[in-house]
Amino acid sequence: GARRRDLILGWLRQSGLPMTGQLLATKTNVSRQVIVQDISLLKAAGEPIIATSRGYLYVKENFAGRRIRQVIAVCHKPEETAAELYTLVDYGVTIVNVIVEHPVYGDLTGSLMLQNRFDVDEFLQEMERTSASLLSRLTDGVHLHTIEADSQEQLDKAVEALKRIGILLEN
Repeated sequence: GARRRDLILGWLRQSGLPMTGQLLATKTNVSRQVIVQDISLLKAAGEPIIATSRGYLYVKENFAGRRIRQVIAVCHKPEETAAELYTLVDYGVTIVNVIVEHPVYGDLTGSLMLQNRFDVDEFLQEMERTSASLLSRLTDGVHLHTIEADSQEQLDKAVEALKRIGILLEN
């Protein structure tokens, strides 16, 4: 098990792209459930691995290091999701996650790590393929995003664009 986890960690660190649990299971000749357990053990050991809609991702320095982060509140209908996500990534913004407030569980966070239109397209296709429900359906469209960029100007322009299209939730 320890050797397999070392291999998984090495692949994730080197890849820079998400790797699915099924791919890791195939590469290590174990079940996907064993991979889920391995990833849980690696996370518990402090490894910065997140699960995204596209697979497991090792969060490298470029995501958290010198980039500027901001949390924004938004509200929109499910059919406006593509417009929201495309608007953000078109300004060079990474959409780190989505957060909704659940009445029992409190804050529920889903990792996204969407950096460009290709990532958004893959996310939207996976949502459609799996018939999964957006977390924002739990809160009538209200949700938060942690976003990040290389400059405050990029964040400001992206937020202003969301405001123009009526998606930014304001006081």
